[in-house]
Amino acid sequence: MTTIWSRDAVAAIAHRPIPEVPHIAAQSMAPVLPGHDLWDYWPVQERDGRTAEIAGGALQMLLSAPVLPDPESRHGLARIRLMHETPHGWRDLGDLLPDGFAPGSREWSGSAIVTPQHDRVTLYFTAAGHRGEAEPSFEQRLFETSATLSIADGVPRLADWSVPVESVAADGQIYSRDMTGGGAIGTIKAFRDPAWFCDPADGAEYLVFAASLAQSSSPWNGAIGVARGGAGQWTLEPPLITADGVNNELERPHLVHSDQRYYCFWSTQRKVFADGGPSGPTGLYGMVAEHLAGPWTPLNGTGLVCGNPPDAPIQAYSWLVLGDLSVISFVDRPGLTGDPVDVAEARCAFGGTPAAPFRIVLDGNRATLA
Repeated sequence: MTTIWSRDAVAAIAHRPIPEVPHIAAQSMAPVLPGHDLWDYWPVQERDGRTAEIAGGALQMLLSAPVLPDPESRHGLARIRLMHETPHGWRDLGDLLPDGFAPGSREWSGSAIVTPQHDRVTLYFTAAGHRGEAEPSFEQRLFETSATLSIADGVPRLADWSVPVESVAADGQIYSRDMTGGGAIGTIKAFRDPAWFCDPADGAEYLVFAASLAQSSSPWNGAIGVARGGAGQWTLEPPLITADGVNNELERPHLVHSDQRYYCFWSTQRKVFADGGPSGPTGLYGMVAEHLAGPWTPLNGTGLVCGNPPDAPIQAYSWLVLGDLSVISFVDRPGLTGDPVDVAEARCAFGGTPAAPFRIVLDGNRATLA
């Protein structure tokens, strides 16, 4: 049962107080990996959604690129970086995948699950473009691969990656195969960001992902897609949630099971809401359901969980709600109230490092900041 994130729900955002993401002062977050921009990131998780404790900390996978004059250029060079976060700080473990290993020209967001024995990690990720292409294309494909996890001298290592297998492909009927959407940032279509989830009700495995509807007449045709199966044998199903005619990108969707309910969260930006229609702030959004198949109800009546403050509307992005209801994201442009006037300002303002986590509280169809 597909649920529509309606114009009415989005329009109601304007008439209610907006819960604000904690303010990030410009230049307040020191880079955890100098010389590199870091953005969308996710921890290795247990099958029940908890962050796995590995060698006294969390194994974190982050999109990374060398610091470039224009931070927007990072998307064309993105690699997944492996880091170990402990109470003592962050340890860099280098590029996650070997050079030339991934099927795309760039590596984009995903998720990762460890076995109960903590001896193997499976990565679900987005291969953007194709290996060896002369110019980066916008095609996005979902792949999975696994590696042996070992610990030597307190340092975790992932090695001997299996050959990447395409998890599931866009079918052109439910989910669009055309990823261009004009090519400009905010217009690109989606088949990316796979997030693995195990339904505690029956043990069934799912991938949810950012998608675009194939049978839409609107340029704003974002959706949260889903596939059921596991171990490289996934079957596409109709989307959990669509924003047809309302929003172009429901990014990095993921599922959390809490207090016998299912919560689906995603991030989106004000600039990707439909022209002339209602919009919300750049922020974290979500819906709740009694069953994974739905129907889904917008949290807080609108879908908005929390947004960037009005005086810092682009300070952070790419929120991920973890199993303990802590929320991680990255520092985007905390010192700006609008798009940068030039590349120099963009570079100076860009944070490119993990933001301080915060927590939310869930109570049925209500979500608040702790």
